Amino acid sequence: MRLVNHERNAMDLRTTPVHLGLGSRAKPVEGFTWDPEVLQAYSAAVAADGAEGRMVMIFDGDGLGDHWESHPAGDELVVCLSGSVTVTRDVDGVPDRVLLGPGEATINPAGVWHVVDTEGPTSILAITATLGTDHRARTDTRPTERVGTPSPEEAP
Repeated sequence: MRLVNHERNAMDLRTTPVHLGLGSRAKPVEGFTWDPEVLQAYSAAVAADGAEGRMVMIFDGDGLGDHWESHPAGDELVVCLSGSVTVTRDVDGVPDRVLLGPGEATINPAGVWHVVDTEGPTSILAITATLGTDHRARTDTRPTERVGTPSPEEAP
C-alpha cells in the first residue's frame, strides 16, 4: 500500500480509494485492501491528518451487509450511485432506516453505528472519516462484539 502524490491517469475508486487530507490534498491509495496489515499501514501513513482525513471509495454490493461500523472521528457521507440501498443506524437502541435510490445521499453522524444493505446490484460512494473506525460482526439487528482492525491508537 502506498499513497501516490500526483496521479494523472484514470482511477477506479472500487479498487483504488483516494485519501483526502490536510491542505486539500487528494492522494490515491495504491494497493489498498481490507487486510488488517494494509489497514494499519494506511492508518500510519495518514496519521498526521488526524480527524480531518477522509477516504473516498466506491462499493458494489448485492445483499445484506456483514458488519456494523462506526466512525468516531467524523461524519460519513453515503451516496447511492445505482440500485437501491438501505442504511440502518442504531440510535440509542432504535433502528433508524433510510432508503436511498440513485443520486440520493445520507449522512451517518460521527460515532453512530450503522450497516448498509443493498437490494439487487448496487453501487455506493462513501466519504468516510477513517480515524478510529470500528467494525462489529453483524450477528443480530444491533452491533454487538467488536471485530476488525485496530484504530491507530490501538495499533502496535
